[in-house]
This record gives sequence, C-alpha cells and structure tokens, in this order.
Amino acid sequence: MRPIIATVALLLCIQFGLFAQKITATESRELVDFALPIVGTDSRPEFSNGNTYPAIALPWGMNFWSPQTGKMGDGWMYKYGDEKIRGFKQTHQPSPWMNDYGQFSIMPMTGKPVFDQDERASWYSHKAETVEPNYYQVFLADYNVNVELTPTERAALFRITYPGNMEASFVLDAFDNGSEVTIDKANNRIFGYSTKNSGGVPDNFKNYFVLEFDKDFSLAQTFADSVSSENLTANANHVGALIGFGKNSESFQVNIKIASSFISPEQAVLNLKELGNADFEELRSKGRTAWNEQLGKIEVSGGSVAQMEMFYTSLYRSLLFPRKFYEIDASGDVVHYSPYNGKVEKGYMYTDTGFWDTFRALFPLLNLVYSEINAEIQMGLANAYKEGGWLPEWGSPGLRNVMVGNNSASVVADAYLKIGEDYDYDIETLYQALKHGANHSGPLTAVGRAGAEYYNKLGYVPYDVEINENAARTLEYSYDDFTIYQLAKKLNKPKAEIDLYKERAMNYKKLYDPTVGWMRGKNEDGSFQSPFNPVKWGDAFTEGNSMHYTWSVFQDIEGLVNLMGGEKAFADKLDTVFSSPPTFEDSYYGFVIHEIREMQVAQMGQYAHGNQPIQHMIYLYNHALQPWKSQYWVRKTLNRMYQPTPDGYCGDEDNGQTSAWYVFSALGFYPVTPASDEYVIGAPLFQNAKIHLSNGNDIEISAPSNSAENRYINSVTWNGSNYDKNFLKYQELRKGAKLTFDMVGEPNKTRGVSESSKPFSLSLVD
Repeated sequence: MRPIIATVALLLCIQFGLFAQKITATESRELVDFALPIVGTDSRPEFSNGNTYPAIALPWGMNFWSPQTGKMGDGWMYKYGDEKIRGFKQTHQPSPWMNDYGQFSIMPMTGKPVFDQDERASWYSHKAETVEPNYYQVFLADYNVNVELTPTERAALFRITYPGNMEASFVLDAFDNGSEVTIDKANNRIFGYSTKNSGGVPDNFKNYFVLEFDKDFSLAQTFADSVSSENLTANANHVGALIGFGKNSESFQVNIKIASSFISPEQAVLNLKELGNADFEELRSKGRTAWNEQLGKIEVSGGSVAQMEMFYTSLYRSLLFPRKFYEIDASGDVVHYSPYNGKVEKGYMYTDTGFWDTFRALFPLLNLVYSEINAEIQMGLANAYKEGGWLPEWGSPGLRNVMVGNNSASVVADAYLKIGEDYDYDIETLYQALKHGANHSGPLTAVGRAGAEYYNKLGYVPYDVEINENAARTLEYSYDDFTIYQLAKKLNKPKAEIDLYKERAMNYKKLYDPTVGWMRGKNEDGSFQSPFNPVKWGDAFTEGNSMHYTWSVFQDIEGLVNLMGGEKAFADKLDTVFSSPPTFEDSYYGFVIHEIREMQVAQMGQYAHGNQPIQHMIYLYNHALQPWKSQYWVRKTLNRMYQPTPDGYCGDEDNGQTSAWYVFSALGFYPVTPASDEYVIGAPLFQNAKIHLSNGNDIEISAPSNSAENRYINSVTWNGSNYDKNFLKYQELRKGAKLTFDMVGEPNKTRGVSESSKPFSLSLVD
C-alpha cells in the first residue's frame, strides 16, 4: 500500500520561489489537499491565466461539475472575479475556446422561485467557498443556502442545506438548442435530456439526465421557452423544471442524486447506481481515495508548500483529460455512444483533448506513469477510426475543426513504442489510420493533413496556395512522419514504407532559410515568402512566430544544429529568444491575441511559455552541450510562470499539457521527442521524488542539496554509477532506477559536454 500522506518540510518563501530559512515544523496533508482546482480560474478571453474552471470530478471522469458564474453558453463558465453564481453545471468542456456539450445546470433557491438565469443568480464569496478535486461547497448569500457536491465518474450527489421558515425550491435548467424535461412526482425524480453543443456531434446527440430527490415535492412546474406550466413534461428549444419543498420551521437538508448518459434514459438510471447507498461523506471519502491513489503514483517532498501545491495541482490537471466517454451497460460490458456515427458501439472511447497541445508532454506522462489508462485511450482511438474513418486531432466529443498538424501519429506511435508490449490492442488498425491520415486531406481542415498533396509532392505545404499556417503544418507533418517511421520499424513494415517516412522526417530542412537563420514560409515555386519578419505571429505559423516554430524539429535537433552552423551558433540562437525584446507583429490577426500579450508581459523576451510550440525549447541547450543553461531556464520558468493561485498559469492550461510540462520539469527531465526512447534532463525541483510505475518498479530521484540557490547539476549518479549523459532512456527507467543529483549554486561546465552526452536526434542514430 503506497502512502497517501505527504509530510512536507515547511519552507519560508517569497515570490518566484526564492527560499529563506527552513523551519522545523512539519505539516501532514493528504495529496489531494495539495491539488487546488481554483488555480487558473482568474482568466478572461483577452488574457489567460490558465482558462481553467474548477473541475469537480474523479480522474478521467465522464462528467465534471462546476459552479457557473457565466451565462448559459458562455465558455468562461466560471471566472474567479465574478460575484454571482447562476447555477451548478454538469460540464464536458475541455476549453472555453471549444465550449461545452451535454450540459445542464441546477440551482437551489428560497423565497419566490424564478427560472431566469439572471434573476436567480446569487451573490457569493470565496471566503465561503471550498474547492477540492472531488468536493465543492459554497454559501449562496441571497438564499441563505449551503450547497455541497461530490461526484463519481458518471454521477454526483448534491447536499443542499435550506434555512428554516423560508419556501425552499430548486430549478433544473436544461439549456437551449433543444431540450426536454419530465417531472415524476410519484418517485421524486426529474428526467430529461439536453442537446446543447458546440459541434462535433451527430444529429441524434442527446445527453440524458436523471435527478432523484430524498424529499417529496410540494411544487412542480415546467418551463418551455420561459413560459411556466403545470404540465409535468415540456419539450421546446429551452426547457427547465421547478420543484418546491415547502417551508420548514427549522433548517433541513435535501440530497439529490444526479446521473447522465449519452446512450439512453435507461442507461442514465443505470449510471445512477454508481452512487449506491453511500451517504454524502462516504462518497466524498471514496473520491478522496481515488484521487490520492492516482496522485500518489508520483510522490515528491523537500520543497515549499507552494511548490507542493503547484505540483499536485498540475498533476490533478494532467489526470482530467482526455475524459472517459464510455459507460457500463446492464450486462457489465463497456459500451459507448459514438460521436462519429451516432450509434451505440462496444468498447472504450475517450475524448476532449487536442493532440496539437497534448502530444508534447501529457501523453508521454500517461505512457510513463498511467500506462493502463493510455492503453484504453488507444483502444478508443482504434474505435474512432473504425466508426468515423479518421483519427481525431481535436476531439470534443467528435471531430472538431481547430488547430493544425497530424499529431495523432505521435500519440499512437509513442504509446506503442512505450507500452505496446504490455497491453493488447489493435495497433494494426491504428497504423493504417496513421497512414491514411498522413496521406490525405480530411473532411475538415484540421483532420488528416491539409495540403497533403503539396506536402507529399514538394516536401512542404506552400505559402501561396491559400492554406493558412503552412510552415507550422510542414514542420509538424515532418515530425509526425518521424513518429510513423519509428512505429513502422517497430512493426517490421516493408523497407520501402519505412524509408518513405524516414525521408519525409527530414522535410523540415526545406523551410530553413540560412540568410535569416529562421524557419520561413516557402512558395510553390521554391522561393521563400517575402517580406519576412521573425516576430510576425500567425500567417505561416500557428499561434506563434518563427522564433517559436523554428525549434519544432523534435526529431532531429542535431540536424538543426548543423543548419545553424554548429553548437555555439545554435546556443547563441537559443539565447536570442530570451534576450530579444518582446516585440511582435499582429497584422495577420488584426489585433493582439491573448497569446501575444501573455508573452509580452512575462519578461522572458520572445519565450512564450503560455503557448505550446516553444515549451520544449529550454531543453535544447543539452544538444548544444551547454546543459547548465537548460537548468537555469527550467528553474526560472518553474518559479516565474507557475504559482498556486487563481492567476497561477501563464496562458491556456490546455487539457493538461502546460501542467504536464510542470510535472516532468519538476521531476528533472522532459520528453522533447515523443516516439523516441529518451527524455532530456533539466534539473529537479524537489529534494526527493518517487515515481511508481505500472509494472511495479519505482524511479527514485534524490537531490538532497536542492534549493533555490542550488539550481545547477554538479553530477548525477544512476544506480550508484556516475552518469554524464544529458538524457534518460525509458527502457532503462522502466526497470526501476535510483537517480541522485548533486545540486550546486554555480554551473558545472564540464559535465554533459561530450558528444556522447547529446540526446536523441535522427541524424545521430541512423
């Protein structure tokens, strides 16, 4: 039994993690208590500090719950600065930019009951709010009502405490876009469905819900497009239900069981059984156990309380998406409503993630620590291809037309190369899916490869053929071809096929312009796009500029080093990203997008950690044999760009990717090249860490002299032997390992500086 109690040496600290003196007191908290769902919620469309909402859920749960301060249909459903709560929402929202589907909300009231979302909103205070991963509590001041909720994967239990001597009521809002509700007074239940969505669903999509109360109704009304009725069933664009419990002389509690299903009303009732006969506190305790079990797979200690909170908050965020989109039927079989063909199918399905973000660190984290979950995700991806003919690049819940690249290739290949020997799933179907996506434009611009015919002919997507963000697409396709090459080798595919994808993996070279020293859009005739500005956002690139995307050669950094003139020139070029002023050109957008502003204010030059394309760049100094610079910038970024506060992230958190960067980096290494066998070393943040692998082995990381001042690696030992590499190998780590870092205050410029110390590059191994 692994411990779920963390004993943390309390360290006094000031902003950006500069430690003062250590004190002797200790504090014991369960790991779930360090995970703070409120982090990142102080955001707005024009400036993101995370763009998160407090997701009250179990790990990878099918349904999340959140307090709702925003209006119906607003992707920013909860903003920390808002002063009123409109309801409590069942949500499947992966991002405010993607918005939601399968949503409805509830709201308890006293006094005169109302349905309108503005009129029913109540003042509240964060001082009277408790937010934990599997528990939420708030006091609704206008109604003198206390609300508590705790979830299971597909259900939730609410406990509402009403005051005495006031009429108590309850509203269910099924939202607009087509909904239905039925009040079953005889059984104290409300049934219904919501169809509200933001795309990516078949025509027959419905989220069926059931609510079961432990108190009789004294009032029952339905609403159809704001018109109230005594009818117990309503079907319209926007429906709801209002029930009352009368007036008690003393305060009283109402327990409400809620579940939903994408399959049928009957399945929703079946999902209600997840709650069983447990009372509220028992369910809350079970939820804490579930979170402690998953968070406890990585134990860290020897840091400040704030660092512990940021670490486990980031790990909590890394374990939310992709969510389970499957259910268990009456026979105990795993089934799912397919967001690709609208049928009920057998087998696993996961959704709500954008591979453009999460291929970088989130999925590598699952492969390393939560491999059994990613095996199920891979089974679900095979089902997605069989049911829809394409792999999703951004699924929510089905195919969505957003972002670029064909990064499902990385997600599939890295998984099989890491965990394929441990789990049995249909890799042949997935490999065929990768080849199909790599060689065809899809039904949506963001599915398959936009510009595939140009890319396959020329080796790049031209700038002047009306395919936007073409240089970004080319660089990502080239990396994705590398991952297919790696998988093809593993599966012993024909040599011609292997060679094709290996050749394509070098296509990145076609966009490097030695006259400017950056990646650049190229026209169909082979000339470079002009005029060129390396700080122009968008246009040839995606949510970034050439200074960000030039480094998107995950598969062959050595090749990029050579293009730039060698290790010193490469390192100097990396330096310019941090030393350049945060200037920008926004003419492609016509206004300053939030990603630009978040870079501008960070005081890190052109380094834009708030968006994904450049997040690996810090680690590339290892390829230039200047690893101490990686160590410096990793610690700088950990301390500056992450804080356990409502404004604690530095941009969109994006389905666990920015959080997974923190988790890996705090442990001391990072997956620069998914679909290779290596992680690149940075520098650990904590004095101690232990990773419990799914195969039963442990990775133990010790850095006893680690501190704010001691951020540099003097030496490393692996299982007691001196280790001079700038990388760690997955196949060796999975056997179990003991890593000891001697941390010092000044950089050791003699360690990790030999050619054999360089991390993986395709040019070095083949």
